[in-house]
Amino acid sequence: MFLTHQAQTTHFPLMMEMERADGNYLYDKNGKAYLDLISGISVSHLGHGNEKVKEAIKAQVDKHMHLMVYGEFIQNPQVQLCSKLASFLPPKLNCTYLVNSGAEATDGALKLAKRITKRSKMVACKLAYHGSTHAALSLNSEEYYKQAFRPLLPGVEFIGFNVLADLDVITSQTACVITEVIQGEAGYIPATLEFLQSLRKKCDETGTLLIFDEIQSGMGKTGHLFAFEKYGIVPDILLLGKALGAGMPIGAFISSSEHMNLLADAPILGHITTFGGHPVVAAAALAGIEELFRLNLLENVQKKEQLFRKLLIHPAIKKISGTGLMLAVELDNFENNLKVIQACMQNGLLTDWFLFANNKIRIAPPLTITFEEIEFASNVIVEQLKAVYA
Repeated sequence: MFLTHQAQTTHFPLMMEMERADGNYLYDKNGKAYLDLISGISVSHLGHGNEKVKEAIKAQVDKHMHLMVYGEFIQNPQVQLCSKLASFLPPKLNCTYLVNSGAEATDGALKLAKRITKRSKMVACKLAYHGSTHAALSLNSEEYYKQAFRPLLPGVEFIGFNVLADLDVITSQTACVITEVIQGEAGYIPATLEFLQSLRKKCDETGTLLIFDEIQSGMGKTGHLFAFEKYGIVPDILLLGKALGAGMPIGAFISSSEHMNLLADAPILGHITTFGGHPVVAAAALAGIEELFRLNLLENVQKKEQLFRKLLIHPAIKKISGTGLMLAVELDNFENNLKVIQACMQNGLLTDWFLFANNKIRIAPPLTITFEEIEFASNVIVEQLKAVYA
């Protein structure tokens, strides 16, 4: 039934039938436990089944679920979530538009940038991933993923990530530049401080809006609530998603109230969503943020990174890129990487590769992963490296 009636994304799905998840583990139908090293691709940062999040979901279900399209009724979970986000962000990022996914957040941010600047040209980074909807796909530099779906959005130009010489592409005709602070699907490549500083300066000089995509890097994975905090550089628009929902589907684009109010005029309903900010999801997201701080999960992110780096030692490892609990272990090729990943799964460790870096092992566990679990995961990876590269 899975293969016949459920739309497929590849011809080689993992085909693992998971029955439940608890804490940092997933359990298949035979009861076998798998330590989750990828968090559903950077979603389950609190682990699985957090009790406070579940309580918030159940309490909201008992009050009400969907009532009206986003933005018409005052709904407490939405208001509280947006206010909570504003309390952690700089003053120019005080107004949130809630949507259903990171890709929707990307689409909304592009519309907002065009509305503010009255320009149409956009700049994105090579090997970036901002989603798979038509607009977000237009920001993908790789023709392999775009060729079957043209025409896409016109006016998109690409620059190299961390390549200062490419910034001259940005002109007074550019509406926005969108970049990840840590490139995700390129294999967890952090931006350099010089790149982001120069990018901010160029955007200011040309009147271009700077969009930071923190859909994957947000909510504590770098040891900061948002990765841009480490750099001290503030975007004009911020994108969130994935872990923001604490296991529930959500996305958000955030800017100033002055900017956001433009979506309500000329045209009215400049952006609209039926289910964005769903009250049950918003309640989960709010509880997730509160749990993140109640459990002090940001405190040990750097120590956990250091332990991974200390234990993941093998001649086959070319380097480990990334920061915090966004790490990528680089091997020589996809074939050997696949062998290691499959062997890890057989030994109770769930990991994966990257869209644009299939020779890298993804390490993005829940922030709740323990030091003992890091030792287990690292030992499993090293043992499989020994077997594959014997």
